[in-house]
Parts: sequence; C-alpha cells; structure tokens
Amino acid sequence: MIEKRKTEVYALGQHISMSAHKARRVIDQIRGRSYEETLMILELMPYRACYPIFKLVYSAAANASYNLNSNEANLVITKAEVNEGTAVKKLKPRARGRSYAIKRPTCHITIVVKDMSLDEYVEIDYLA
Repeated sequence: MIEKRKTEVYALGQHISMSAHKARRVIDQIRGRSYEETLMILELMPYRACYPIFKLVYSAAANASYNLNSNEANLVITKAEVNEGTAVKKLKPRARGRSYAIKRPTCHITIVVKDMSLDEYVEIDYLA
C-alpha cells in the first residue's frame, strides 16, 4: 500500500507590527529559494521586515529538523505568504480637546518549508 508522507512544515507569525505591503516586498525575494540562501539574503537586505521573517524561517527550519528529522541543507521554502492583520487603533490628543485616530497595521506571515530529500509517497508492507 502506498501512503502519503508529510514532507512540509510551517511557521506562523501573527500580529507582527508592520504593514503587509512592506513585508511582501521581502517575502517575494525569498519564495522558492533554499534555506541557506534565504538566510544570507535576509541578513544582507536593508529592510526592517527582514528580522521577523528571518526568525520565522529559522523557526520553520527548527520545526522541520524536529518533526521530520531533516537536514537544513535539503530545505526549500515552497510557500511564503503575508496576510493583513488587525489594525491597532490609538487616539492621539490634538488641539482644542479633539482627538486624532492613529492606525498601526499588523500582518500575519506564514512560511512553509519542504524537505526535498524525503519521498512524498512511501510504500508500506503490512505483511511483515
């Protein structure tokens, strides 16, 4: 019998205090690249969004090594997406007793890592 084997793991960062548009600018650069190449790219890019994404990629690799017993050299980022989160709303006091609304955008980042060395389908022998 052939059974499908889990070869992908993910890391999810929610409510990251940053615009989704700014995070997508970095995510688009790393999608489809290997794990080691991604870490080098994120360390050298000058954007503020790189640090939380770096932590998520590192966390996804740790999840892969723990859950799949995979080597970091075989990991590839298959899916990386950024979704808009809730906006943190604050009121700033203004002149003559009025208030001004300040909205701080947040985003949710998902990084999916796949181990290319593992076979996706495994044949299982139940007779043994």
